[in-house]
Amino acid sequence: MATSFRIRPAVSADGAFLGDMVVEAANWRQGGARPRHEVIGGAEHRRYVAGWMRPGDAGFVAEDANGEPAGAAWYRMLPRDEPGFGYVGTGVPELIIGVRPIWRAHGVGRALLQRLCEHAGAQGFARVSLSVERGNFASTLYRSEGFAVTQSGSGRDTMVKRLR
Repeated sequence: MATSFRIRPAVSADGAFLGDMVVEAANWRQGGARPRHEVIGGAEHRRYVAGWMRPGDAGFVAEDANGEPAGAAWYRMLPRDEPGFGYVGTGVPELIIGVRPIWRAHGVGRALLQRLCEHAGAQGFARVSLSVERGNFASTLYRSEGFAVTQSGSGRDTMVKRLR
């Protein structure tokens, strides 16, 4: 497999692919695959993609040399009365990231995470948040990129990165 990829801004037409990446993120464990309709059908995951691209949404998609999507990272502003897993407060975008299994450990996730955090900072946000299940290898990536655990929940941690 070639390891070259490019990153472009996410557009409205990427909504279905972002849904696929929510499924990848939810199914990070080997052999723990839940079907797409089950993951996206539940309100707790649907909120990350429903109505993409709303005002305040931003994201990036990584593509291979043939233009096939390899992964995506995006953020949403979720309301206090419908918080996401990584909600920390009003005005703090919650980041979601997913990478196709074949592209993991090739720098795609790190590049997407860095680009999205740079963008969020340029948009004036002071922090971004995310949620990661305990045991997920991605938590090592998040820590190496400056995220710190701010809240521990049932089987998952909320992490925040200060951007300024």
